[in-house]
Amino acid sequence: MATHAERSPDVPTNPATDEANTSIPVTPGIEPSDYDGSNDPFSAAFDNQQPSMSGWSSATAGPQWNSNIGNPADGPKGRRPSSPYEAANGASGEELLRRLSLAGQRDQRPQLADVDPRAAHPALNLSGHVISATFTVPYKIGYRPGADWEMHPRQGTSALYDSLSYLASAESPWNHTLIGWTGEIERSVPKAPGAVSGAANSSLHAHPINQYSAPIPTDATHQHGEPSSDLNEMKIPASDRSRLEKQLERDHGGRVYPVWLSDTVDDNDVMTLRDQHRWRRYGEHELFTLFHYKTNEPNDGRTLRKAWADYYRMNRAFADAIMNVYKPGDVIIVHDYQLLLLPSLLRQRISTIYVGSFLHIPFPSSEYYRCLTRRKEILEGMLGANMLGFQAYSYSRHFASCCTRILGFQSTSAGVDAYGTHVATDVFPIGINAEATIQSAFHSPGVERCIAALRERYHGKKIIVGRDRLDSVRGVAQKLQAYEIFLERHPEWRDKVVLIQVTSPTSIEEEDDKADKTANKISDLVARINGAYGSLSFTPVQHYPQYLDKDEYFALLRIADLGLITSVRDGMNTTALEYVISQRDKHSPLIISEFSGTAGSLGSAIHINPWDLSGTADAIDTALTLSEEEKEEDHAHLYRHVRRNTVQAWTSNYLKRLLTNLSSFDQSSATPALDRTKLLTQYRASKRRLFMFDYDGTLTPIVKDPQAAIPSDRVLRTLKTLASDPNNSVWIISGRDQNFLNEWMGHIPALGLSAEHGSFMRHPHSTTWLNLTETMDMSWQSQVLATFEYYTSKTPGAFIERKKIALTWHFRQSDQEHAVQMARECQKHLETTVGKVYDVEVMNGKANLEVRPKFVNKDMFRALNVSRLPAEHVFAVTVGASSKQTLAKWHLLEPSDVISAVALLNGQSDAGNAGAVAVIDGNVPDSRL
Repeated sequence: MATHAERSPDVPTNPATDEANTSIPVTPGIEPSDYDGSNDPFSAAFDNQQPSMSGWSSATAGPQWNSNIGNPADGPKGRRPSSPYEAANGASGEELLRRLSLAGQRDQRPQLADVDPRAAHPALNLSGHVISATFTVPYKIGYRPGADWEMHPRQGTSALYDSLSYLASAESPWNHTLIGWTGEIERSVPKAPGAVSGAANSSLHAHPINQYSAPIPTDATHQHGEPSSDLNEMKIPASDRSRLEKQLERDHGGRVYPVWLSDTVDDNDVMTLRDQHRWRRYGEHELFTLFHYKTNEPNDGRTLRKAWADYYRMNRAFADAIMNVYKPGDVIIVHDYQLLLLPSLLRQRISTIYVGSFLHIPFPSSEYYRCLTRRKEILEGMLGANMLGFQAYSYSRHFASCCTRILGFQSTSAGVDAYGTHVATDVFPIGINAEATIQSAFHSPGVERCIAALRERYHGKKIIVGRDRLDSVRGVAQKLQAYEIFLERHPEWRDKVVLIQVTSPTSIEEEDDKADKTANKISDLVARINGAYGSLSFTPVQHYPQYLDKDEYFALLRIADLGLITSVRDGMNTTALEYVISQRDKHSPLIISEFSGTAGSLGSAIHINPWDLSGTADAIDTALTLSEEEKEEDHAHLYRHVRRNTVQAWTSNYLKRLLTNLSSFDQSSATPALDRTKLLTQYRASKRRLFMFDYDGTLTPIVKDPQAAIPSDRVLRTLKTLASDPNNSVWIISGRDQNFLNEWMGHIPALGLSAEHGSFMRHPHSTTWLNLTETMDMSWQSQVLATFEYYTSKTPGAFIERKKIALTWHFRQSDQEHAVQMARECQKHLETTVGKVYDVEVMNGKANLEVRPKFVNKDMFRALNVSRLPAEHVFAVTVGASSKQTLAKWHLLEPSDVISAVALLNGQSDAGNAGAVAVIDGNVPDSRL
């Protein structure tokens, strides 16, 4: 498919995408030959050449936001591998996962990459700047017109924000910019005189009103539930928005660039915000739910389509924000499920951009992922990255499997071959800031006071601690059920053990009925256990549905006799890692669900299946009866791992692996997904438009019997509508003969038809075919026919198609492995015989081999690339799940995507185009849905 739009007004281009600015000289730096790593302070602390960040903590470096290199597997020696399969040759199991990205690394000095990445990778022309894209900035933001903005640290995702803090610190060799949505902006309310802080109102030590209730935080500054109706609309002028941007940069270290997601901006540059939760809905209701192996109830689809449009608009707004600060040589890291379309949107702007992406939650198996309505778009969005990072090997394997089963791409555990390039996949279990955790847990007087209070209250009792968010995937209900079985089976533990369960409010905007159902189930279980096994003087379950003060939280982790994590699906559970650090002196055991992404990193913990309630109950009894020697030995392994695999090491390792992949393989040939927003914008602004479509594999799928590849009714109606516009000139350029095109396309008079690769042409509104090859010498056909007949006899299922100007040997119905081998032999024979005597060429097609005159071809991509047409007016699109390199500038996956894109231009948008329409028109009317 190829289109050209001749535009009437000039469209300004972003300077970041100007071709003149995308090539810069090598950044000066330390020469590898001059660098001696022996005195490198980064190389001494960890084994396996990991950088030392032991002196860094969030208390001393950068903004106050509160890894896994194994022994490298060597790739092919002597040169870079020409393909991912060559790099993975001879590897098996998980070794494949790293082979690609580490190919050729033997000649590099990892210590140099830690200190000066530009010197370690001079060919990449790095700028030394990292741009991190996260869903929200690390602060909850409050707004009062004309006043300074209120900013409070955002709860949760501490490991992610610690990683960003490290990148912005002096310990990192990178300059850093954080780009994130402002989050839901709340109206600031002036505090009343004498208002007490949240810490003063903490309720961890308070006794419940009754044995079934749990204390609720009374912090006056903490708001619960949905905002009041007066918050549904908020108007923010440009001056106040600029003030927030300056505050973020001035007061909090590092560069933070907020993304403003607005409904409208008026002529005075006043931004209106309505229904701010809408930007979360698709990610949290659809992606987060399904990625944790849960499905939603079916509905009419209208709400889902609007949510998808918002998700697309949000990702595009991030792409716009990144382009505003991007400079050639920058490295972009995209974080988590809310921004899965962003890598592809960035590659649409700059095809050679350096993009890494990391998914902090699980990636499901293909059986579950296939339930996602926009499954192709999400995968294509992710494949815009150069490297994708996952928390666990199984998540990486699931992603590769989905790319093969849904998109048809070749993949291994090392990555996916897609659209002429290789997208690496790798595993990076995230860590925590161990030094900062030690400071918080062991060097705070507040923690010591809390420990003393807890010891007094629970004197003589074994303390089991659980801390989870209040959503359905955290397994709190399973934990309580297993604890109930434990008390039933082991009466000797009654009145001697207490479960302190803290359920902090979820960051996921679950539907009200689901959230209420989860909370009610937990409350019912707590009441049942306390009613059955409690007394007037003792409650076996202490449930606190609240955020804890930091001192109380670490006091709980330090005093615990057992940590209990029973999540049914989890990406990375940092509570487990903080528990290990906090147990430095006590060495209490940890029980962790095997479904947590953390479990694979904590081999010395006790692993349980949270659905096996009986087994979990037995594990609790086992953990509470371990000897001191057993506890100390297990904890030593866990503590060493957590101290070594910190979030700083994770950040450094991820970037080094990304740069190694960029250096190891040619990344210049990636073909981005068609930018439908840009296509529609150019279409609407143009006066004259030329469309040229291939037939097989573009308008209809490839089928075994070529005569069965007939156009559907939707294809014909869409083409007829497109051609009916007098400003459009639409051509079908095919290898098919005249009779076939006449039969299926001839009834649309406005279509131009080109048969046998341009040998015969029928102009629009004409019934006459022009023969452009009538003077050609066709005597070569008899020799080619004899050759084709010979190979047909050797290849069951193959057959010959005779055209007026060409001969085609088809093997779609044959065994492909054997047929491809026969095709190679046949092509080689023809090229050395007929090809030497006659002016013909032997062409490999889609499961066929064709011989035709050399002047006959349909290589539109090459012609368009050398034309004088403005590049932004040309859309040369390749169609199909091919990993080969192409001269096209854009790609679509399959013929249905071609028809969908054309329908968009006709004003007949489907669900997949809802995002593009919303970006241009500002909304998605019901009529378009």
